[in-house]
Amino acid sequence: MIEIAVYDTKSYDREYLTKAPGAERVAWHFHDFRLSAKTAPAAQGTQAVCLFVNDQADRACLTILAALGVKFLALRCAGFNNVDVAAARALGIAVVRVPAYSPHAVAEHAVALLLTLNRKIHRAFNRVRELNFSLSGLVGFDLHDKTVGIVGTGKIGRIAAQIFRGFGTEVLAHDPFPTPDWAAMHGIRYVNFDTVLAESDIISLHLPLLPETRHLLNAQTLERMKPGVFIVNTSRGKLVDTGALIAALKAGHVGGVALDVYEEEEGIFFEDLSGQVLHDDELSLLLNFPNVLITAHQAFLTREALGEIARVTTANLLQFETGGTFLTGTTL
Repeated sequence: MIEIAVYDTKSYDREYLTKAPGAERVAWHFHDFRLSAKTAPAAQGTQAVCLFVNDQADRACLTILAALGVKFLALRCAGFNNVDVAAARALGIAVVRVPAYSPHAVAEHAVALLLTLNRKIHRAFNRVRELNFSLSGLVGFDLHDKTVGIVGTGKIGRIAAQIFRGFGTEVLAHDPFPTPDWAAMHGIRYVNFDTVLAESDIISLHLPLLPETRHLLNAQTLERMKPGVFIVNTSRGKLVDTGALIAALKAGHVGGVALDVYEEEEGIFFEDLSGQVLHDDELSLLLNFPNVLITAHQAFLTREALGEIARVTTANLLQFETGGTFLTGTTL
């Protein structure tokens, strides 16, 4: 039986991991705190570690894990910018991830965020519960005939684009590795990034965090967008320069923002901070804008996605134990 330390877990993680096929062959050691160099010693006595998006597996942390005998690192997410993969290889630690747990979950959440923000459903919900049935201040716009810019056409971006096409929008796509056959099939047009910025009424981000995509939306790129543009980000918080975004909102240049991720979400998202003072001034300010809607990194949170994360993670653990081959596309 393989012993694994699972960091940053919630009740839903434990439920789905312990019910995955083959889970009975794994000794799960669940921790609710995040992985870092400080908490790495909690993996003592295990051969594997499982982590999530806000855990930090940098060289210092990995060095401690290697000294403890950890040989396997399993990310229960697709992104891996929080892992020093080169250091892991040098230390003899294999790294796997879950590359596509449910692209539908994230794409659907992106569209749901936009619809909620545009039609002000969240504000209407609160009003009606207080018996305020006034419609003042709840005017939105039709998605039909609008132009939507999809930045990043991996699995999630392609699904989001197809959903938007279903609303009768024109969809512009940008990706350094385009999929022209797919675009032609769905009536989607690939354009350069400047065209997306200049022509889109709505821009939705669906790309990984890389050195070249960090602060992709900044003061200069925001300025080149259409006045009143709506921005949706369900990918990575650091794709957007928060300070520049706030300035664009204050100036009235950006009409609305829907975020499921935030630049400095570590230590905030996934936690219950009610009753405490929020020390992040930029997030506090964003939460007070009437045209900003924020959810706490929940786009992935569907039964299907959680089940797939658990299945792939457990299967790779068992392959590691037996010396088998990891699932295709999961190794880093």
